[in-house]
This record gives sequence, C-alpha cells and structure tokens, in this order.
Amino acid sequence: MSAQIRLARPEDLETLLPLVAAFHAEAGIGSSEDHRRAAVQPLLEGIPYGAVYLIGPARAPVGYIIVTFSWSVEFGGMDGFVDELFIRPPVRGRGIASEVLIALPRTLAEAGIRALHLEVDKDNEAAQRLYARARFQPRERYMLMSKML
Repeated sequence: MSAQIRLARPEDLETLLPLVAAFHAEAGIGSSEDHRRAAVQPLLEGIPYGAVYLIGPARAPVGYIIVTFSWSVEFGGMDGFVDELFIRPPVRGRGIASEVLIALPRTLAEAGIRALHLEVDKDNEAAQRLYARARFQPRERYMLMSKML
C-alpha cells in the first residue's frame, strides 16, 4: 500500500481530533477534548515548533503523525521528535506506518532536520520492530526523562 501523507491544515482540525482521541484512548493518555484541541490547533495554524501530517486519503485519513522540532548541538542543528504516530487498527499491518517512517524523514532531511527521535514503550515489541525496520536505533546510554511544568 502506498501511504499518502500531507501536511494538515487548520480546516483538518475536526478530522484530526477523533484520530488523536483514539490514539490517546488506546495509549492510556488522559486528555480532554479541550486539551487535545488546544494542543493540536497551533500546529495546524503554522506554529514553528511542529507539524501534523495526515496519512491516507484526504477525505478519510487512516492516521496521523506529529513531529515537533528543537535545536540540538549534539546533532548539529534542528532535530525532530515523533510526538505521536497513529494508524487506525483496522488498517494496521499493511506497511503504512513503515512507509511513513521512511518517506517523512527524507522530506524532513531535505528541509534541514539533522536527526529524528521517538520514544516507544519498553513492552511494545511490535512498535519496536516497526521502528527498527525504519532504522531507528536505541541510544543505549540514554533514557528519556520528563518533568511536568
């Protein structure tokens, strides 16, 4: 299957929000409709800190990927972080996520992004295999840590 990806726009908000809600429910992320809307809307309006790409047909996307941006001295410039990647369960296993994780980094590299990072649940072996196929590698000396502000 050929995974179509396109940059989401403000008019895609109402299409995107149910996908985000489905991902959050599946991942056990507690978030309200208002929280999701407030978090996603600026990305669709062009805030420079990230981008949302819809996956699949424009009229009925099967998923989305959100990439956020930062600056890394270690990697020599702008880097990205896959914040969320979701494919609807009925269409999983068809290579869509793999295609996205191969095509999108090429596009990001052409735009000057030097590295792309992501995090994965240590118990999610299927996701780890997916990311390994897309050539993401664990950084053995590092562990992602967070502090809520």
